[in-house]
Amino acid sequence: MQFELLYTSQETRARLGRLHLPHGTIETPVFMPVGTRATVKTLTPDEVKEIGAQIILGNTYHLYLRPGDDLIMRMGGLHKFMNWDRPILTDSGGFQVFSLGKLRKITEEGVFFQSHIDGSKHFFSPERAIEIQQNLGSDIMMAFDECVEYPATREYVEESVKLTYKWLLRCKEAWTNRETQNLFGIVQGGMYKDLREESAKLTVDCDLPGYAIGGLSVGEPLDVLLEVLDHTEPFLPKDKPRYLMGVGSPDIILNSIEMGVDMFDCVLPTRMARNGTAMTSQGQVTVRNAVYKEDESPLDPECSCPTCKNYTRAYLRHLFNVGEILGLRLVSYHNLYFLTKMVEDAKVAIKQERFREFKKHFLERYYFQS
Repeated sequence: MQFELLYTSQETRARLGRLHLPHGTIETPVFMPVGTRATVKTLTPDEVKEIGAQIILGNTYHLYLRPGDDLIMRMGGLHKFMNWDRPILTDSGGFQVFSLGKLRKITEEGVFFQSHIDGSKHFFSPERAIEIQQNLGSDIMMAFDECVEYPATREYVEESVKLTYKWLLRCKEAWTNRETQNLFGIVQGGMYKDLREESAKLTVDCDLPGYAIGGLSVGEPLDVLLEVLDHTEPFLPKDKPRYLMGVGSPDIILNSIEMGVDMFDCVLPTRMARNGTAMTSQGQVTVRNAVYKEDESPLDPECSCPTCKNYTRAYLRHLFNVGEILGLRLVSYHNLYFLTKMVEDAKVAIKQERFREFKKHFLERYYFQS
């Protein structure tokens, strides 16, 4: 893997980069749609490409449970299995395992957990998490870490940082496909700035292809998230990609770009779509609402996606009210297009040294006009 830092803004820490991976080259900053179970929900791979997605995510925990990483490996790997020929990033499954609450038990060796599907018992160690991801064949693998809930005591987070570092060393040792797969380490530390700094320094000392900032967007207030991120970013090397995990709202993405983050992912745009809510240049639009019953305007008059060019708000409301799958598909397509276009516009603004102006204008319209 090679990362080229192409341009750094003079007015902010925002940057433009190019990430060369086995299945293609990515221009950063980049938003990555989530394909949890080897599909971006309701959309075909060709549609995801049309939207402009350069890279998607797969989920280690879910693919391990069904259909199984061994089966996917026998089918030629995740790219071939799902007919996606662009880069894929797989998370380690850590976040999903730790979200199981009482269904899991953490030890230094790894995590014992019960499947959310049938209650069957399983065990993830750092070595097993890497083995699964190597079987999947993703371009970027994530280290197995402990994602601490919010709030958490300082004593707990201190021990968690130590455990995540020990697990990272074991992940690096288990990483054997170094020519075709890349391993990113994850910085943890909860909301404690000194522990974030400690975790960042330990993680960077492992000299990996890239680094992620995890354990944010787990319920903390926005100002706390941004304050911790702002403190953490300077401890990450400038010549490696930075990935903020699990964020998909425009305010967090744009503020993070301003701080020098390169990569983002979240289920938010497709989850919102399945609930009948669209992201638009004029704020969120809940198409289920009765106010749109006879609204002949497009979902977003400033959007050029097929949903906005071809269908009215009234029609989309009808689809949701009668339970037609097409409604989910059309709004999912639009929401992913909207976020992808937002990041593309942000790149232009960075190059033209007007990012702050772009961010201010975009967020004022998105959050205060609706």
